[in-house]
Amino acid sequence: MLKTAHGSIKTPFFMPCATQGAVKHVSTKEVGKIGAEILLANTYHLMLRPGEKIIKQAGGLHDFMNWQKPILTDSGGFQIFSLSGNKSKSGKSLVKLEKDGVKFKSYIDGKEYYLTPEKALKIQIDLGVDIAVCLDVCPALPAKKEDLKKAVELTSYWAKKTKNFYNKTKGKKPLVFCVIQGGLDKKLRMKSLKDLIKIGWDGYNIGGLSVGESSADMYKVLDYLVPEMPENKPRYLMGVGYPENIVEAVKRGVDMFDCVIPTREGRHGRLFTSPPSPPLLSKERGLGGEVININRAKFEKDFSPINPDSKLPELRGYSKAYLHYLFKINEPLGRRLASLHNLEFYFKLMNNIRIGIGDGCL
Repeated sequence: MLKTAHGSIKTPFFMPCATQGAVKHVSTKEVGKIGAEILLANTYHLMLRPGEKIIKQAGGLHDFMNWQKPILTDSGGFQIFSLSGNKSKSGKSLVKLEKDGVKFKSYIDGKEYYLTPEKALKIQIDLGVDIAVCLDVCPALPAKKEDLKKAVELTSYWAKKTKNFYNKTKGKKPLVFCVIQGGLDKKLRMKSLKDLIKIGWDGYNIGGLSVGESSADMYKVLDYLVPEMPENKPRYLMGVGYPENIVEAVKRGVDMFDCVIPTREGRHGRLFTSPPSPPLLSKERGLGGEVININRAKFEKDFSPINPDSKLPELRGYSKAYLHYLFKINEPLGRRLASLHNLEFYFKLMNNIRIGIGDGCL
């Protein structure tokens, strides 16, 4: 059980991505009704637009989004460094990494920003979130060892600066999680973890995975890293993932997940069906259930409900044939219904996982 200022959440759990303050095509009321207990937003995107000052004036991110349950914000490190490969017209990188922070230009209007570890935490405090995340350096994989080493060193250094700022800050403060880096290099991963444990955090994020490596490589990292992580603190695998990835990570001791997959797949007409029952979660195959493509012709005359067991009357009332039709005419309602369906699948999957743990299946 993870306790926050806006409520407690049973682990393991999945966080829908409200990256820019909204889950795509879905209202906070709807996502709460189908089982969401916590949402994830992104510091990088919110600082660019609308800006933390406007959100603070609105009473904080919870009031701005009309969501009174917990919110976690990623620091934005991944988003910033994903731009590092982009170049300006003159050939210069849009991102300049320095010892005390990172300079980057907005993808919206080209305005230059300088984000420090302290500023990243201050923004998250101003947003009023329940869980903040340290600014980290997240290189894409595959990466050179020297780049991974630099990322680990800077992430640890920035973590110390973040903790010092946190300790000096008065008033209401969120829980703060750190980010373990090191790519696929075991020595660097263990060094990163050791450095961060010395500082001490409310939770430990496994970053730098699901960025181009295979699932097998990701599991190898989890196999040696998770057993060394503090047992009494949440373990959060960032950006993961497909249902089978989540089940395998839970087996290895991970507590928290986030990913855009449910809504992204839904927007393309791909629907997850039949989450595995608790006893089946221990099996090696079929963990994600069947995935159907509602765009296929075979659904044109399928008048069965989208999901007869849904908590939402829309998903019980509308047929697969109607959903197929909505995608054919490019009606946004189709993308909304498919996104809701996939999110509900993920919440049911996580509930089955928790039951499976209680029953000794996992």
